[in-house]
Amino acid sequence: MKVDYEVLGKNIAALVEGETDTVALMATIACEVHSSDARFDWTGFYRVVEPELMKIGPYQGGHGCLVIPFSRGVCGAAARTGQVQLVPDVEVFEGHIACASSTRSELVLPVWNGKRQLLGVFDLDSNLPDAFTPKDANALEQILKDSFLHAK
Repeated sequence: MKVDYEVLGKNIAALVEGETDTVALMATIACEVHSSDARFDWTGFYRVVEPELMKIGPYQGGHGCLVIPFSRGVCGAAARTGQVQLVPDVEVFEGHIACASSTRSELVLPVWNGKRQLLGVFDLDSNLPDAFTPKDANALEQILKDSFLHAK
Protein backbone atom coordinates (compact mmCIF):
# COMPACT_ATOMS: atom_id res chain seq x y z
CA MET A 1 0.00 0.00 0.00
CA LYS A 2 1.52 3.32 -1.08
CA VAL A 3 0.29 6.47 0.59
CA ASP A 4 -1.89 8.93 -1.33
CA TYR A 5 -0.30 12.16 -0.13
CA GLU A 6 -3.05 14.37 -1.51
CA VAL A 7 -5.68 12.56 0.55
CA LEU A 8 -3.38 12.31 3.58
CA GLY A 9 -2.62 16.04 3.45
CA LYS A 10 -6.32 16.94 3.26
CA ASN A 11 -7.19 14.58 6.13
CA ILE A 12 -4.45 15.98 8.37
CA ALA A 13 -5.38 19.58 7.48
CA ALA A 14 -8.99 18.91 8.48
CA LEU A 15 -7.99 17.23 11.74
CA VAL A 16 -5.54 19.92 12.88
CA GLU A 17 -7.36 23.01 11.64
CA GLY A 18 -6.98 25.77 14.22
CA GLU A 19 -4.73 23.70 16.51
CA THR A 20 -1.60 25.45 17.81
CA ASP A 21 -0.43 23.01 20.49
CA THR A 22 2.73 21.31 19.28
CA VAL A 23 2.18 17.99 21.08
CA ALA A 24 -1.42 17.70 19.84
CA LEU A 25 -0.23 18.35 16.29
CA MET A 26 2.59 15.81 16.61
CA ALA A 27 0.30 13.11 18.02
CA THR A 28 -2.28 13.54 15.27
CA ILE A 29 0.26 13.63 12.44
CA ALA A 30 2.19 10.61 13.76
CA CYS A 31 -1.02 8.58 13.93
CA GLU A 32 -2.29 9.58 10.50
CA VAL A 33 1.03 9.14 8.69
CA HIS A 34 1.84 5.83 10.41
CA SER A 35 -1.44 4.24 9.39
CA SER A 36 -1.25 5.55 5.79
CA ASP A 37 1.42 3.19 4.45
CA ALA A 38 2.70 -0.27 5.39
CA ARG A 39 6.31 0.86 4.78
CA PHE A 40 6.17 3.01 7.92
CA ASP A 41 7.23 0.75 10.82
CA TRP A 42 8.01 3.56 13.28
CA THR A 43 6.64 7.06 12.85
CA GLY A 44 7.17 9.81 15.35
CA PHE A 45 8.67 13.01 16.60
CA TYR A 46 11.66 14.03 18.63
CA ARG A 47 11.12 17.40 20.32
CA VAL A 48 13.78 20.03 20.95
CA VAL A 49 13.84 20.40 24.75
CA GLU A 50 17.20 22.10 25.30
CA PRO A 51 19.85 23.55 23.03
CA GLU A 52 21.30 20.68 20.98
CA LEU A 53 19.04 18.06 22.64
CA MET A 54 15.82 16.28 21.68
CA LYS A 55 13.54 13.94 23.61
CA ILE A 56 10.98 11.54 22.25
CA GLY A 57 7.57 12.94 21.43
CA PRO A 58 4.37 11.37 20.16
CA TYR A 59 4.95 8.28 18.03
CA GLN A 60 3.46 5.08 16.63
CA GLY A 61 5.30 1.74 16.59
CA GLY A 62 7.68 0.03 19.01
CA HIS A 63 9.72 1.91 21.58
CA GLY A 64 12.06 4.64 20.41
CA CYS A 65 15.19 6.22 21.85
CA LEU A 66 14.31 8.55 24.71
CA VAL A 67 17.02 11.17 24.15
CA ILE A 68 18.90 12.15 20.99
CA PRO A 69 21.55 14.87 20.93
CA PHE A 70 21.91 16.94 17.77
CA SER A 71 25.42 15.46 17.45
CA ARG A 72 24.26 11.85 16.91
CA GLY A 73 22.31 9.80 14.43
CA VAL A 74 20.06 10.60 11.50
CA CYS A 75 17.65 12.58 13.68
CA GLY A 76 20.51 14.60 15.10
CA ALA A 77 21.78 15.33 11.59
CA ALA A 78 18.35 16.63 10.52
CA ALA A 79 18.14 18.88 13.59
CA ARG A 80 21.76 20.06 13.33
CA THR A 81 21.68 20.88 9.60
CA GLY A 82 18.01 21.79 9.21
CA GLN A 83 17.92 19.50 6.17
CA VAL A 84 15.88 16.42 5.29
CA GLN A 85 17.80 13.18 5.78
CA LEU A 86 16.86 10.42 3.31
CA VAL A 87 18.84 7.32 4.27
CA PRO A 88 18.34 4.22 2.08
CA ASP A 89 20.60 2.04 4.29
CA VAL A 90 21.06 2.97 7.93
CA GLU A 91 24.00 0.58 8.25
CA VAL A 92 26.17 2.90 6.15
CA PHE A 93 25.10 6.13 7.88
CA GLU A 94 28.00 7.12 10.11
CA GLY A 95 26.82 7.51 13.69
CA HIS A 96 23.41 5.87 13.14
CA ILE A 97 21.63 5.19 16.43
CA ALA A 98 19.90 1.81 16.37
CA CYS A 99 16.79 2.39 18.48
CA ALA A 100 15.33 -0.73 16.80
CA SER A 101 17.60 -3.37 15.28
CA SER A 102 14.99 -4.10 12.58
CA THR A 103 15.27 -0.63 10.99
CA ARG A 104 16.84 -0.68 7.51
CA SER A 105 16.03 2.78 6.10
CA GLU A 106 15.02 6.13 7.49
CA LEU A 107 13.54 9.47 6.52
CA VAL A 108 13.89 12.39 8.94
CA LEU A 109 12.49 15.88 8.37
CA PRO A 110 13.11 18.99 10.48
CA VAL A 111 9.92 20.50 11.91
CA TRP A 112 9.67 24.31 11.95
CA ASN A 113 6.94 26.63 13.10
CA GLY A 114 5.94 29.78 11.21
CA LYS A 115 8.58 31.79 13.06
CA ARG A 116 11.24 29.42 11.70
CA GLN A 117 11.93 27.98 15.16
CA LEU A 118 13.03 24.33 15.13
CA LEU A 119 10.45 22.37 17.11
CA GLY A 120 12.01 18.97 16.49
CA VAL A 121 12.20 16.32 13.81
CA PHE A 122 9.73 13.90 12.25
CA ASP A 123 11.27 10.43 11.98
CA LEU A 124 10.03 7.60 9.79
CA ASP A 125 11.73 4.20 10.02
CA SER A 126 11.18 1.21 7.78
CA ASN A 127 12.23 -2.40 8.15
CA LEU A 128 12.67 -2.41 4.36
CA PRO A 129 15.86 -1.20 2.70
CA ASP A 130 15.55 1.90 0.49
CA ALA A 131 11.90 2.35 1.49
CA PHE A 132 11.65 6.13 1.09
CA THR A 133 11.77 8.37 -1.97
CA PRO A 134 12.21 12.09 -2.62
CA LYS A 135 8.44 12.12 -3.30
CA ASP A 136 7.84 10.97 0.29
CA ALA A 137 10.20 13.65 1.59
CA ASN A 138 8.67 16.46 -0.46
CA ALA A 139 5.06 15.54 0.36
CA LEU A 140 5.72 15.13 4.09
CA GLU A 141 7.74 18.34 4.19
CA GLN A 142 4.72 20.23 2.82
CA ILE A 143 2.31 18.54 5.26
CA LEU A 144 4.58 19.50 8.17
CA LYS A 145 4.98 23.07 6.93
CA ASP A 146 1.22 23.50 6.62
CA SER A 147 0.45 21.80 9.95
CA PHE A 148 2.99 23.57 12.15
CA LEU A 149 2.68 27.06 10.68
CA HIS A 150 0.92 28.41 13.80
CA ALA A 151 2.43 26.01 16.36
CA LYS A 152 3.70 27.49 19.62
